[in-house]
Amino acid sequence: MMPTPSSDVKPGPSAGVVDAHFHAFPLTTTGVPGARYVPTYAAPLEAWAAATAPHGITHGVLVQPSFLGTDNTHLLQMLAEQAGRLRGVVVVAPDIAMPELQRMQALGVRGIRLNLVGTDHRLGAEWHQLFERLETLDWHVQIHTDHGRLAEVLDRIPQALTVVADHFGKPAAVSELQALSAAQRNRLHVKLSAPYRLAAECEATTLASRWLELIGPERLVWGSDWPCTAHEQARNTSTSPAWLTEVAGTSAALEALRSGNARRLYRF
Repeated sequence: MMPTPSSDVKPGPSAGVVDAHFHAFPLTTTGVPGARYVPTYAAPLEAWAAATAPHGITHGVLVQPSFLGTDNTHLLQMLAEQAGRLRGVVVVAPDIAMPELQRMQALGVRGIRLNLVGTDHRLGAEWHQLFERLETLDWHVQIHTDHGRLAEVLDRIPQALTVVADHFGKPAAVSELQALSAAQRNRLHVKLSAPYRLAAECEATTLASRWLELIGPERLVWGSDWPCTAHEQARNTSTSPAWLTEVAGTSAALEALRSGNARRLYRF
């Protein structure tokens, strides 16, 4: 049983907090066809660093934003400039060649993102060869689904691959988490990020506590979702991981959520 949550839990010695989910991008006037939202501002890496440093954040995981599609140029440039401090998750076409994936890995990329919100969740045969390449590289598949569709997507990704679920897994109801099979849970990591993207029936601390019960503290990571695209009003509060003390239960679990898990998952 998970220890009783306590706001008195204090972080122990840390190598620095890892923000496991944020975006940085240049100003663009157009996004890829079908983009749900295209920001009218730039989000420079320096602004993320200034916003998060007061909260002890020293490392981060850059996630390719959906409106830039498979053009990862900006993300890869930032990885090259910040070697050792950043890791990356890219968006790619299913036919991307292995040498290009290996080039990305050398720069710090550790996974691909499938942004399936509002799109086909079936993951057809064209993805199978890419999944085999990811297994060879020991990359994970990060998924952003519509509410309530985590389980069906998990079943369409090969069992050998680690899956990282965006934004608490985005259930339509908390009860959905309990319905996941042991096989589904055992290869799943979950990002505790962007509570403003949750369904109305779901609350962040409740979901975090339930995930702790189901998969333990070793496979949960925290992310700011900075700069909170389409939810910019949450930007100031999103940068602090302080709320994790409400659910961690122990100082060791808190340290895992803030730092240790992400360092292991992204191989810092």
